[in-house]
Amino acid sequence: MSEVMKWSQQFPMNRQPTAEEIDRFADNPLWPEFRQYLKDAYGAEPQPVYSRCGLEPGWNLKFKKGSKALATVYFRPGYVTAMVSVSPKDEAAAEAALLTCTDATRTLYQNTASSKMGRWLMLDLTSPEILEDIKALLSVRVKPAAPNKNP
Repeated sequence: MSEVMKWSQQFPMNRQPTAEEIDRFADNPLWPEFRQYLKDAYGAEPQPVYSRCGLEPGWNLKFKKGSKALATVYFRPGYVTAMVSVSPKDEAAAEAALLTCTDATRTLYQNTASSKMGRWLMLDLTSPEILEDIKALLSVRVKPAAPNKNP
């Protein structure tokens, strides 16, 4: 049985996972930091959505800033995967941001086909450096709020 099936079987359409169950299933120390960043920088709260997609069936979390999609997060045991899209109008800014990103993220971007809807990058949250890459790409799509400097 595939890992994806385990997620969708553990949490079928009629059984939405709680935030605690998602955290436990993800078992990824970077996930809480990423979730908190989305809240602090964009005011984005997770919106659970059930997907019947054949590649990633089951519950995922969508994060939005107003009406603008920031990321969709998918879960597999020990993995958190963020799908970040880069629209055609943002490609030049994304390519500039990629100069500070890891080789893996730059390669993923180059190997992801561009379409009228843009590039959909599936980034596994596997290191603090990849988390920084995700933040950099999100900032191209929507500028984050300035950090609060008050203690």
